[in-house]
Amino acid sequence: MGWFLILHSLLLFSLFLFPSSLCNTHYANEIFQAAKQEKDWLVSIRRQIHENPELKFEEYNTSALIRSELDKLGVSYSYPFAQTGIVAEIGTGFPPVVALRADMDALPLKELVEWEHKSKVDGKMHGCGHDAHTTMLLGAAKLLSQRKHKLQGTVRLLFQPGEEGGGGASHMIKQGALGVAEAIFGMHVDFTSPTGTIRSKSGPLLAAVSSFEAKIIGRGGHAAEPHQNIDPIIAVSFSILALQQLVSRELDPLGSQVLSVTFVRGGTANNVMEGQAAVHRCTAFVSTREEEHPLLPAVVNDERLHEHVKRVGSLLLGSENVKDDKEVMAGEDFAFYQESIPGTMLSIGIRNEEVGSVHSPHSPFFFLDEDVLPIGAALHTALAELYLNDHLHQPFKEVQ
Repeated sequence: MGWFLILHSLLLFSLFLFPSSLCNTHYANEIFQAAKQEKDWLVSIRRQIHENPELKFEEYNTSALIRSELDKLGVSYSYPFAQTGIVAEIGTGFPPVVALRADMDALPLKELVEWEHKSKVDGKMHGCGHDAHTTMLLGAAKLLSQRKHKLQGTVRLLFQPGEEGGGGASHMIKQGALGVAEAIFGMHVDFTSPTGTIRSKSGPLLAAVSSFEAKIIGRGGHAAEPHQNIDPIIAVSFSILALQQLVSRELDPLGSQVLSVTFVRGGTANNVMEGQAAVHRCTAFVSTREEEHPLLPAVVNDERLHEHVKRVGSLLLGSENVKDDKEVMAGEDFAFYQESIPGTMLSIGIRNEEVGSVHSPHSPFFFLDEDVLPIGAALHTALAELYLNDHLHQPFKEVQ
């Protein structure tokens, strides 16, 4: 009799577990199939954005394209935020409310990759994957609109301008883009991880960033008579080397710091000793140009949301394709959202040597494996939908 009871209990236990497993598998397949069916559309959208890159706070055509597609989907949105930004909303209109974010702006960079859909604007390029970020979020808008009757709350989709040195997130927040969202997710393409994988971590992920400009003024004159002049070029050279002592001698060696001089300007002719030189756009810890280049806080991922990313990633991609991320000494204005509400940023792999997706962001040779587009759209969708399922509140309060 005892063995019968044990066997009976095991059978009941299996019956309770097995349907749940089937349900999870069915959900993952359903989301992925829907995303894959939209791949041609996603690729078309991404290529339109890639061919027509726009710099920070100039993303008018990109914004118009997004709004046109949202109109076709019947998705409501508010515009503008921070000049060109859009906030779309899908779901019940009631809490819980979760936000998804993508950045839209390009870089002042000349694309050197020769392909059919190369940038049509000389000196401007989507060299950081923001065209992919925007496309994946627009893909999520399409998938979520198809599933809106299943949503147990509201999803806010933030299409943000001005991430590249503009602090666009802070302007979006000041203008109410978050609404009453209680959590936010963002993702960034990662050229070091294979397509089909993601990386995530809790705690610090990206560094706090600031910039400064230094101007050194000497006394100009003929290059053949340096003794009659005060040479600012020499002073700049010594200053650049001396700046590195801030990291090696003035800061805790157990901490993480990077100081980079990225632009030097001085001189107008080869036989004239210039009277002044400038060094600016450096990465540092004190900003004297906060109006133009806002101080960025560090990106610190919420542990609970990180665990959610791992669960959802494992469900869609398999646990073997969900890896631990590592800290990177770069900045992201996603951190501003995290100062307002819990948030997490994940890395989504695009590395594919067969198509040439092997170069780092901000390289003129940066190239995207477009197979990532439906993956990112599916991930955005599942992250939001399953978050709402896990955080259903009673009673509902109407979202303002």
